[in-house]
Amino acid sequence: MKALARTLRRNATEAERVLWKYLRAHRMEGYKFRRQYVIEPYIVDFLCIEANLVVEADGGQHLEQAGEDESRTEYLESLGYRVLRFWNHDILTDTQAVLEKIHTYLNNIPSPQPSPGGRGGKGGEAR
Repeated sequence: MKALARTLRRNATEAERVLWKYLRAHRMEGYKFRRQYVIEPYIVDFLCIEANLVVEADGGQHLEQAGEDESRTEYLESLGYRVLRFWNHDILTDTQAVLEKIHTYLNNIPSPQPSPGGRGGKGGEAR
């Protein structure tokens, strides 16, 4: 799976390249995003572990696999992730609206609660 993820990173779609320009290097609210990240048995387009957020860029093939995408989303949500899906067309033609939706989500996630041991900070707890 990791080899496939590397190949997907090297062969990103235009929409993925555009979105990555805004998500990489802590550019989105200071959050770190990874691209083409393996969450077995899937590879997600973008992942922010800290915010439990998966961002998917969907092309035309997703019209034909809506059921598969729904199952995938349900599985990821069962692991505690929030999944935001955007059509490639929207990423390319209305980039600011897509970024605003991601921005809004990141600004509205609850702060992590301190662990019972009294240590604060960001944990891997599902929100």
